Amino acid sequence: MNRSIRPLSRFLAVALAAATLSVLPATAAEKAVAIPAPALDTPSAAASETAILAGGCFWGVQAVFQHTRGVTSAVSGYAGGKTKSPTYDDVTTGRTGHAEAVKVTYDPKQVSYGQLLRIYFSVAHDPTQLNRQGPDRGTQYRSAVFATSDSQMKVATAYIAQLDTAKVYPRPIVTTVQPAAKFWPAEAYHQDYATRHPDSRYIAFYDLPKIANLKKMFPGQYRDQPVLVAAR
Repeated sequence: MNRSIRPLSRFLAVALAAATLSVLPATAAEKAVAIPAPALDTPSAAASETAILAGGCFWGVQAVFQHTRGVTSAVSGYAGGKTKSPTYDDVTTGRTGHAEAVKVTYDPKQVSYGQLLRIYFSVAHDPTQLNRQGPDRGTQYRSAVFATSDSQMKVATAYIAQLDTAKVYPRPIVTTVQPAAKFWPAEAYHQDYATRHPDSRYIAFYDLPKIANLKKMFPGQYRDQPVLVAAR
C-alpha cells in the first residue's frame, strides 16, 4: 500500500481483512438485505438523469453501480461539504463536511431512481450504521442521499419511511436525504479502484462481495462488464 494516499482507518481495515481472510470466506464481510421495491417511484422520459449517493468508502459503492444495467457512468467523489475543491486528504480529516459519494448517471428507461435506491439500500451499504461503514469511521463515511430534484427527494424520503415501517433492518435507517449541492470528482487513483485492484485485501473482503450480492439478488439489473471512468 502507498501510505501517502491511504487514511489510517483504511490501513487498519486492510490489516484486519488480511488477518480475517485466513479464517473466513470473503462473503462474510458484506451481507445484503432483501428489501421490497419502493412503493413510490417516479418514471422519467428524460434521456439521462443523475443520482448522488454516499455509503461509506466510495470504492465499493462505485463498483456496485458500475455493474448495474442502465448506469452509463459512476464517478467517485465528494459531496455535502463546505470546502471548495476538496482533496482526499482534506476529506479524510472529517472537517470539510464532505461525504465520500458516487455520482451515478443513468438511463431512466432502463433503470429507475427507485430501483437504484433499492440496490443502494440492499447491496451497496448498510444504511443503519451512523457515520461509519464497516471498518471506516467518520462523517465522511456517512450514509446520505443527495437528491438532484424534488421528485428524487420525495422518492428517497418515502422509501426510507417505507423500509423503517416494514422493519426490514434490525435498527432504524440513519440515511440523511438532502438537496444535492456541488459534487467534486475524486482523484484519478480512486476511480475504478475495485476493478483495477481486485487482489487488494480491502477490496476482496469488503467490496467484491457487494458485486456478488448484486448479481445474486438483482440478476436482471446486473451487468458483467462494468462501465469504467477510465474508458470515457
